[in-house]
Amino acid sequence: MKPGIHPEYRPVVFRDKGANHAFLTRSTRTSDQTIEWEDGNTYPMIDVEVSSASHPFYTGRATVLDTAGRVEKFRRRYGQKG
Repeated sequence: MKPGIHPEYRPVVFRDKGANHAFLTRSTRTSDQTIEWEDGNTYPMIDVEVSSASHPFYTGRATVLDTAGRVEKFRRRYGQKG
């Protein structure tokens, strides 16, 4: 990598306030907010709207559409005429 042009890559805590869930990872994002993590160190904290703890796909609350009914309706309307 070319020196001096890349942002600093450091540990950051992302917090999903809606799900009351936080996780420590590495990122180039910066923040003025800080949090003391479980290991006793202080890290920058970034609040997020949705994480895997609150997203319907990952929590199993996603709704499944009846696509088979839609296909049959399309075939009846625009299918081959006998």
